[in-house]
Amino acid sequence: MHEPTPTIVFKDGRKVPALGQGTWRMGENRAKSADEVRSLQTGLDLGMTLIDTAEMYGDGAAERIVGEAIRGRRDEAFVVSKVLPSNASRAGTVAACERSLRNLGIDCVDLYLLHWRGGYPLAETVAAFEELKKAGKIRAWGVSNFDVDDMEELSGVPDGGNVAANQVLYNLARRGIEFDLLPRCRDQGVPVMAYSPLDEGRLLHDADLIHVAKAHQATPAQVALAFLKTRSGVISIPKTGSPERARENRDAIDIRLTTENLDELDRHFPPPRRKTRLEVI
Repeated sequence: MHEPTPTIVFKDGRKVPALGQGTWRMGENRAKSADEVRSLQTGLDLGMTLIDTAEMYGDGAAERIVGEAIRGRRDEAFVVSKVLPSNASRAGTVAACERSLRNLGIDCVDLYLLHWRGGYPLAETVAAFEELKKAGKIRAWGVSNFDVDDMEELSGVPDGGNVAANQVLYNLARRGIEFDLLPRCRDQGVPVMAYSPLDEGRLLHDADLIHVAKAHQATPAQVALAFLKTRSGVISIPKTGSPERARENRDAIDIRLTTENLDELDRHFPPPRRKTRLEVI
């Protein structure tokens, strides 16, 4: 019997699971496409209904994988996609969103993000996001790879307070956002989406993490995801092209880390004591 999946609530009242699915590097190898689709469908079956993708991933191929995975079950999925900063002019954002909708085979993206800061003014991109909302092509918008100063600048832009989420690099080995960005987002009611929660697989081989995992008869990946589950306002989006690994990821919800476990993790992966530059992969 599984533990219930914790949920995160957006400003508009919509709830999403705190454990979703990523798609970075999906769609790059046609021989793996069927497994990638099955993996996402397995995740949907297990309640990991938030699926994150981007126009950049495989030049639209990852979006098409998502589209195939959710065909016939659109109502079960919360779809997140992103616009490249090079496309983030007012007209370019609208055009990029329409391309993503075609790739995904859907009428509306649940959450649409600016992938990172670029050369176009934030006011222009936000205006495009608001236009897309009014047209019913997106339900909410957010940002990615924004640090505190970026979020402060965004708050001064017309309608900038409508930002729904900030997706950043966050995992046990990269905890810099805990110093200021994560608390700031919590205070503003902006959920943080943690990409690369397994540090691109590097955490799977960490001896200290393996030690904690053995105490729970779990894998290092599960403990890394269980750690992020203890952070309020955080949504993890691990990527896997394996249905078996998707099940393993879901089982991380059932792990309850003790105070002693968390203290041990803090010793091996110390939380930040000062401001550090936002890390990006």
